[in-house]
Amino acid sequence: MRDFASELEQRKQTGLYRTRRQVSGPQQPVLTADGKRLLSFCSNDYLGLANHPANIEALRNALPETGLGGAASHLICGHHEAHHLLEERLAAFTGRSSALFFSTGYMANMGVISALAGRGDTVFSDRLNHASIIDGCILSRAKVRRYAHGDVTSLAAMLAETSGHKLVVTDGVFSMDGDVAPLRELAEVCRQHGALLVVDDAHGFGVLGPHGQGSAAEYGLSEDDVPILIGTLGKAAGTSGAFVAGSAVLMDYLVQKARTYIYTTAMPPALALATCASLDLIEHGDERRSHLHNLIERFRHKASALGYDLMPSRTPIQPIMIGSNTRALALSHALEEHGLLVTAIRPPTVAEGEARLRVTLSAAHSHDDLDSLLQALSDCRYLLRS
Repeated sequence: MRDFASELEQRKQTGLYRTRRQVSGPQQPVLTADGKRLLSFCSNDYLGLANHPANIEALRNALPETGLGGAASHLICGHHEAHHLLEERLAAFTGRSSALFFSTGYMANMGVISALAGRGDTVFSDRLNHASIIDGCILSRAKVRRYAHGDVTSLAAMLAETSGHKLVVTDGVFSMDGDVAPLRELAEVCRQHGALLVVDDAHGFGVLGPHGQGSAAEYGLSEDDVPILIGTLGKAAGTSGAFVAGSAVLMDYLVQKARTYIYTTAMPPALALATCASLDLIEHGDERRSHLHNLIERFRHKASALGYDLMPSRTPIQPIMIGSNTRALALSHALEEHGLLVTAIRPPTVAEGEARLRVTLSAAHSHDDLDSLLQALSDCRYLLRS
């Protein structure tokens, strides 16, 4: 029998052991984790909408009309008018013809990739794509070719030597590095080589582009340029679930073929209506996004001046590169002693030797909150030399 206890002990010895924190109360910059009040800089609630009064009120008002549970899959009797309304809103907001509401971003990626590619096909995946994309590629049973991160020239060469149905999949914003994919160039090379482009904009939706429409909209890319657009609703939108948007034909095809859509219970319809309310806040949230981008610029300037190694990101994801697993954990623990929650990211989430602290900023953070983080980082600089 496999020695699971020894494997766990080995993870502890190499700085790879993970633990869960128990959070009480709502998600917000100052939260209670394991009974301790901490100022958090590790949430994906980029616009501060997870605890927004308007979203909470929308959910509360919807419950008497919709009930709580989805009760059945969308293809049985679970497709509520609230789900349909949200799908129409998402399609219009992203400039697409149609949209589908999935339960999670993980399920959306796995469902889409495995539906659109199969045996005999080839999927081309950026080397730094999210785990859900990687697993979707495996599930598809297609041949998978990974291209160097953001390297469109490398991808073009691979596409040129490959025949048959071709699918190119990329994150819009990469979750651990915070950089934005070269979407305009990717769209062009896919057009030249007859490949279908799929963009997972989980970390760009709500933050980038006009009115927060996302990374594809920031580059002015249409449904023809990016035929499949995926986004999650548990990050900048502050609710839960995910969506896939594109042409009516492709959305109909996914209804027939995407197993993670067909064989799962529909999300609570009240949650769909709360997400509609959140879309209103995103669409009219330019002031919120402006504040967020001011925080990002200030953090980058000050943290770099302190000697921290930042990655080239203009998004709310601001990784501090450390390298060593144990040193990253030590810095995370030191910041916690200063009342700050900033988690260490280690392999296999990132490559060996690339452990980091993943600082994420939110529009709900104040400049005083940022000052607290910068002061703590200043106090803990000695750990970079240990």
